[in-house]
Amino acid sequence: MIRALRLLLWLALLAAAGGWFLTRPERLDAAALEGATGDPQQGALVFAAAGCANCHIAPDATITDSAPVLSGGRSFATPFGTFRAPNISPDPEHGIGSWSDAEIVQAIMKGVRRDGAHLYPVFPYAAYARAEPSDILSLVAYLRTLPPSSRPSQSHDMVFPFSVRRGLGLWKLMFLRDGWAVAGDLDPAAQRGRYLAEALAHCSECHTPRNALGGPERSRWLAGAPNPVGKGEIPNITPAELDWSAADIAYYLESGFTPDFDTAGGHMALVVQSLAQLPGDDRAAIAAYLKAVPPAE
Repeated sequence: MIRALRLLLWLALLAAAGGWFLTRPERLDAAALEGATGDPQQGALVFAAAGCANCHIAPDATITDSAPVLSGGRSFATPFGTFRAPNISPDPEHGIGSWSDAEIVQAIMKGVRRDGAHLYPVFPYAAYARAEPSDILSLVAYLRTLPPSSRPSQSHDMVFPFSVRRGLGLWKLMFLRDGWAVAGDLDPAAQRGRYLAEALAHCSECHTPRNALGGPERSRWLAGAPNPVGKGEIPNITPAELDWSAADIAYYLESGFTPDFDTAGGHMALVVQSLAQLPGDDRAAIAAYLKAVPPAE
C-alpha cells in the first residue's frame, strides 16, 4: 500500500511538472528583431489597421484624435469574465514607457507580459502572431510618440478557472496555429488583404464562431458569431452571405455606408473609423480578400 501511494505521488508530481512545462510562456526569439528598426510613420498605419485605439483609448475619448491618449479603461464583459483594456501609453510607471521594444513586441506577437505571465487572448495576439516583426516594431516606435497617461490600468474580473493565467498555456497549445486560414493561390491584392485582415485587423476575432473554451472554429472562418461583448450577432462576411461587390466592401470600410444606405454600428463603427485612415489600396485589398474567402454557412 505504501509503495502504491508513493508511486501515485510520483506520478502526480510528474504530471504537475509536465503540465507546468507545457504551459510555459513562449518568449520572443531575440533574433527576430536583430538589426531591425521601427519607422513611426509606418507604425501609424499599422496602428490604424490594427485598431489599437478602438480598445485602448479612454472611454470618453475618440479614435480620430491625431495623437490619441492610450490610457485604457474600457470594459468588455464576456462569459469568461470582464476584461479591462490596460494603459499602453508611453508613461513609464502606469503604461509601457519603461518596457523595451522586444518586451512590447513579445506581448503583441506572443501574448506574454513583461513579467513572463500569459496575456488573455481577448488581446488578439493569435492574429498579431502572423504579422511581420518589422511592422510590429514600427508600431512600437509610433506608440512611443503618443502622449503618456498616468491613469493606472485596472485589473480584470475573471471567473474561475479562467482567473488562473497559467492555464492560458493550454489554450495556446490547443488553439494557436501557424499559417494563414485562407491558403492557396491568391492574387497580389488578395494576398495583401489577407495580411491586413488575418494579421493586423484581426477580423476573425469577432467574425469567426468560437467553441466553449473560446477557441476559433477555423472550419467556419468569418462565418459570423454571437457578439462577444454584447447582444446580437456578428455577421457572416464570407461570400455565402456577403454578396456585395468588392467596390461596395471597400467603400463600406471607408465610409461605413452599406449598399442599402444603412450605416455601420456598434464596435464596427470604430473599426471603420480606423480603416478609413488607411490608403484606399489597402481597403480594396481587404475587399479582394473577402471575395476570395471560401463560403461558409
